[in-house]
Amino acid sequence: MIQNQVHTRIARLVALCSAALCIAMPASAYGADKGETEQARVKAAGEVLTELINSPSGIPMSVLNKSECVIILPSVKKAGFIVGGSYGRGIMNCRTGEHFDGPWSAPIMMQSSGGSFGLQAGGQATDFVVLVMNDKGARALMHGKAKLGADASIAAGPVGRDAEASTNATMSAEMLSYSRAQGVFAGVSLSGTSLGPDGGANDNLYGKKVSAEQIFSGSVTTPESAKELMSTLQEKSPSNASKGKS
Repeated sequence: MIQNQVHTRIARLVALCSAALCIAMPASAYGADKGETEQARVKAAGEVLTELINSPSGIPMSVLNKSECVIILPSVKKAGFIVGGSYGRGIMNCRTGEHFDGPWSAPIMMQSSGGSFGLQAGGQATDFVVLVMNDKGARALMHGKAKLGADASIAAGPVGRDAEASTNATMSAEMLSYSRAQGVFAGVSLSGTSLGPDGGANDNLYGKKVSAEQIFSGSVTTPESAKELMSTLQEKSPSNASKGKS
């Protein structure tokens, strides 16, 4: 009888430990991102963009001015936004209009998976920025997950405020990608990474079920948390300098 009671207690303890482990594992896998709001992620993205645009060694203005969309995946460990070995979350802003030549849209929440995210700086906190350089790449991202390097071509972007996208590979790429870790900003290849809208996060941010296309078309109100993000984009790159890209 006593032996049976002991076995029962052990079984219950094992079950409780297993349940606790299952609960803890997602938090470990995605880091402290659990519990942080989409509003905070948008705000962090705005801070990252402002710093990289204003830095002499940051994003070239000539390249930004030819982009259709800007994707920012902030990785701020103390605030809980990490890009792990296979998962990241952030935002995308696109120029509105049929030909991506209008004002910048409200932020579209994005998620990434696969590829080399998180492996560029030995596990250090890393910010990733992707510039979408043509209409085809922008539409591919809004309609669903696109695998970079397969569904859309991507290359490491040129660095420096006055740099130009001079190589053939860079000039023909649909997207240009960058990383920043420990204060060092550099072009980086993200081939193999999948990027697409984060539907649940978009619903949470805007308080209703909304698609990436609806956000792009202006059917939502831009959140207050995007104030710095929108202000920086409109001030630094108010119009699209590239014409006729398909």
